[in-house]
Amino acid sequence: MPHERTDRRRGRRGRRGPDAPPRDPAIRVRLLPRDTNAMGTIFGGVILSQIDLAGAIEAERAAPGKQFVTVVMREVVFHSPVHLGDVISFYARTLHIGRTSVTVDVEVEAERWAERGKRVKVTEAEVVYVAVDGRGRPVPVRRGTKGKPRGACAPRGF
Repeated sequence: MPHERTDRRRGRRGRRGPDAPPRDPAIRVRLLPRDTNAMGTIFGGVILSQIDLAGAIEAERAAPGKQFVTVVMREVVFHSPVHLGDVISFYARTLHIGRTSVTVDVEVEAERWAERGKRVKVTEAEVVYVAVDGRGRPVPVRRGTKGKPRGACAPRGF
């Protein structure tokens, strides 16, 4: 069954079907009993943590050699619960590269343990990372771009 998603930057819908090119996940994990909540499904915080890791990997691919910190996680949507034993794939792609930031879209897909081969889009998020130096100050993502004035705040003027 094709996955339908909204491209937040262009407002268009796209489909992932059997004829779509294969994607490589940034991260793939099997979730275990320690990851469950009181409802017996996977705790949302576990998914958020993995989204952050997958997005950071993509930000580092977009700007090799830079160190990033997470500034904002926005538009996190939990479409469907994740169940114990599901194999979760986190697919990340760069949406935008700013002066000091990289915005990444992360889609999370579950391969259901109880229904081998069935894949379901379970979560998606948009995450913004800022490149920082050893002191935690924002630095340009691209070479040749002047840095921010001293004392500038990372969340402003990505």
